[in-house]
Amino acid sequence: MTRPAPVARFTLDPAFTVGDVDPRLFGSFVEHLGRCVYTGIHEPGHPAADETGLRTDVLDLVRELGVTVIRYPGGNFVSGYRWEDGVGPVERRPRRLDLAWRSTETNRFGLAEYIAFLRRVGPQAEPMMALNLGTRGVAEALELQEYANHPGGTELSGRRIAHGDKEPYGIRLWCLGNEMDGPWQTGHKTAAEYGRLAAETARAMRQIDRDVQLVACGSSSRSMPTFAAWEAAVLAETYDLVDYVSLHAYYEEQDGDRDSFLASAVDMEAFIEDVVATCDHVGARLKSPKRIDLSFDEWNVWYLTRYLRQAEEEPLDWPEAPRLLEDVYSVTDAVVLGSLLIALLRHADRVRIACLAQLVNVIAPIMTEPGGPAWRQTTFFPFAQASRHGRGRVLDVRIDSPTHETRKYGTVPLLHATAVRADDGSVTVFAVNRGQDAPLPLEAALQGLPLTEVVAHTALADADPEARNTLDDPERVTPHDVPGTTLRDGVLHAVLEPLSWNVIRLA
Repeated sequence: MTRPAPVARFTLDPAFTVGDVDPRLFGSFVEHLGRCVYTGIHEPGHPAADETGLRTDVLDLVRELGVTVIRYPGGNFVSGYRWEDGVGPVERRPRRLDLAWRSTETNRFGLAEYIAFLRRVGPQAEPMMALNLGTRGVAEALELQEYANHPGGTELSGRRIAHGDKEPYGIRLWCLGNEMDGPWQTGHKTAAEYGRLAAETARAMRQIDRDVQLVACGSSSRSMPTFAAWEAAVLAETYDLVDYVSLHAYYEEQDGDRDSFLASAVDMEAFIEDVVATCDHVGARLKSPKRIDLSFDEWNVWYLTRYLRQAEEEPLDWPEAPRLLEDVYSVTDAVVLGSLLIALLRHADRVRIACLAQLVNVIAPIMTEPGGPAWRQTTFFPFAQASRHGRGRVLDVRIDSPTHETRKYGTVPLLHATAVRADDGSVTVFAVNRGQDAPLPLEAALQGLPLTEVVAHTALADADPEARNTLDDPERVTPHDVPGTTLRDGVLHAVLEPLSWNVIRLA
């Protein structure tokens, strides 16, 4: 006699919520790294390039992806960057060595081009500017702020106007450096050194504009030996001066341990909760009524081990825009990325900003070929669907699910899920089946939600978990409709395919 498959269950009730989704949760990241900028978003002479050199085929995909904030210009790159190199006439801009990625930076693309790119993406795309607190400091940050944002009447604002931009750029969101806890970072600092510098920079920037929004560097990963102690020391200096603390995390499949890889969000959620606890502890110690929120401004699947191995073997010949970190993502990678999106939504009360790193070519959802086409990676689809349907209020989803054992994270639920209720009352369920071998039946009880129909159930899954979209086969993997999902007597019934990302829309 065949036993029925174990069922995963949860209840949705509008009385139990996590918080409202900040649109900036669906941000991305453009760094001067590899081909993200050059032959990525910017390629003069390409058949699809506009008069400024921006690739319109890429712009179309960026809009479809639904990014809302774009962090720039780094990343590790920013800790050696001179912002002045990227303004003014392009033909006069200097070439520089980029120590972070062992490349030559031409500076053909700089601040004005970045703002022009955002404007072409559309009003939903907000700038998020990172400051160099590695090799530079307070004075340079103030000069950039004045150049970018002051309306006119000063030398620096006048320089921007002379360069062709009469209107200020209106950059509100600033990162006070990048990964300053990392020994790999140019200008790496101790927590005490960085905390003092970040505080002085923040204090000075608020003298120009008291309403700027500032992100202090948190730990560059949860595995850093200084994790939590770094946040505590930095926030002791900056708590009343900044609005956010940053988190960075990347995940990859290692040693064939796919079950642990599919459970990567377990680590991401623990990371978020640890940083929240540290922030709140510092606030309590300072007796401050203020709450520090989180900016998860670098996250993705990244095969970092592979890159580090290759980097050791490559000659130091300072190429321009080399092919770096061009991971080609599988269905499995896309399911993990969807699970990471679920983790961010499940903590939307404190994670107010998040940036998928990066936008084009470099561990990215969008790929291009120089002089050729642009296409969507498998990871494009979960992000685009979450950005489109994940706006509203996150419902508190407490899962009762079958479990399985993983090498890294122990016992883990096969179901990872969240739900978002839009302003019109419709609800979207985002769900991942972490199981590789069997479908997972799902039942969700709806209480106090006047929902009557399943609008759509789509899944990203494939019989081949290694299936990928490539230059030769750019549409090998796309979401497909799932039949048989029903809503009866206030209970949603669905079956989640093995190793799948699912979007179920109810109205």
